[in-house]
Amino acid sequence: MANLPNMKDLNVAGKRVLVRVDFNVPMTDGRVTDESRIVAHLPTIEWLVQNNAKVILMSHLGRPDGKKNAKYSLKPVAERLSAHISQEVQFVGDCIGSTAEQAVASLKDGQVLLLENLRFYAEEENNDQAFAKKLAKMADVYISDAFGTAHRAHASISSVPQYVQHCAFGNVMNKELEALTQVLETPEKPVLVIIGGAKISSKIDVVRNLLPKADMMMIGGAMANTFLAALGNKMGNSLYESEYLQQASRILADSAAMGCRLLLPSDVMIANKLEAGVDAKVAKVDEIPDGQMALDIGPSTVQLWQRMVHNAQTVLWNGPMGAAEISPFHEGTEAIARAVGESKAYSVAGGGDTLAALAKTNMTREISYVSTGGGALMEFLEGKPLPGIAAITKKANAA
Repeated sequence: MANLPNMKDLNVAGKRVLVRVDFNVPMTDGRVTDESRIVAHLPTIEWLVQNNAKVILMSHLGRPDGKKNAKYSLKPVAERLSAHISQEVQFVGDCIGSTAEQAVASLKDGQVLLLENLRFYAEEENNDQAFAKKLAKMADVYISDAFGTAHRAHASISSVPQYVQHCAFGNVMNKELEALTQVLETPEKPVLVIIGGAKISSKIDVVRNLLPKADMMMIGGAMANTFLAALGNKMGNSLYESEYLQQASRILADSAAMGCRLLLPSDVMIANKLEAGVDAKVAKVDEIPDGQMALDIGPSTVQLWQRMVHNAQTVLWNGPMGAAEISPFHEGTEAIARAVGESKAYSVAGGGDTLAALAKTNMTREISYVSTGGGALMEFLEGKPLPGIAAITKKANAA
């Protein structure tokens, strides 16, 4: 994605800058329990403050179903954000209307205001144009900085940019798009894609879209079982999707035609039930006994795949190699996490289970870029246009 509209190319001094952030943080009893999403937006906020913008932040939090609910108020987020920047973040108990407009009007250059939860209005998720215009009315500049919600066609994401003259991406969005562009469009070869998870049905479009871009693709987790079954292996009681066997066979054929080496496990860890501490054994994929389940990649697979990671120049990883949340079936995923972290390749990783494995192995900082997106990342990897990205690029191209 060439020529991304960057906020740093805009003159924001004295301007009302409306920033769509992702402050959908975990809360317990009105207290923020994980500030990582707040911290992620600090470079954007601090740059705007330093350049004398009037900074207006907007976000959703949870699912209040279009009604005001104190449980989902963003006020605690304003308090935590204040602790990270050199000023008190102002907070207003609405996101549109006279109360919000007055709070914006009273802002001085370099000050920061956080609007109340956008989803207190059903119009936000309904992509209501009148609601979008009310938000846009408070802005001279719009900054999109919430990649994690960019796949949502909601008013604050895809419609507000239509009604604001100057629009651009913030730091989070730019870093995310630059990293994904480097992996998908301008990678150093060979490119290795690692895909895992429980179901092929949830990632089949990702696999199809990435096949022509990858030199090698490793498929682990229970989704590998469907491919193994498609090759005629008896899978015992392993989870696999029989209705996707034909599509799995087609992908195997397509990978060969496209010159992508598709790697499946050669051995797996098996047990008669998925339970912590259960007695697990190694089995070749063509020797899984009746009544047993494949629950992780085996040691021979780990060794081969570690070498493949070592030989790659670009690595994209999404999804666990087994039932990583339950011991002893975490070992394959964590072995891959260490391999990716220790490799010299340019690496991008995303997805909750993937990031958990990186954190557990102390490898997060060794990854070139850790994606902030969940559903947005998946849709991007599927090759789908994301409304939050399209709205900004369309505006920039029309300028």
